[in-house]
Amino acid sequence: MKIDDKLISELARLAKLNFDEESSKDMQEDLNKIIGFVDKLSEIDTENIEPLIYMSDEVNVLRKDDTIENISQEEALKNAPKKDSDYILVPKVIDK
Repeated sequence: MKIDDKLISELARLAKLNFDEESSKDMQEDLNKIIGFVDKLSEIDTENIEPLIYMSDEVNVLRKDDTIENISQEEALKNAPKKDSDYILVPKVIDK
């Protein structure tokens, strides 16, 4: 891939950036280095390498969820400002 002033100006436009001439030259050099690095990676033989799914072999240890009843429905409704027989009434927030 050829990195030229036209490509730098197009990338700057897409990224909504403004480069002066010196910064544009610096960006051109940096992009050439990045593309050179990626090209170097393509030389590596990955024929018998399995894809990496996880970054480490660590396993997430989760605790078992124990359900306990902390508060009854009657107790919860007791402190509600507006309530129905079984529910807490709240103001309507979505209009159709």
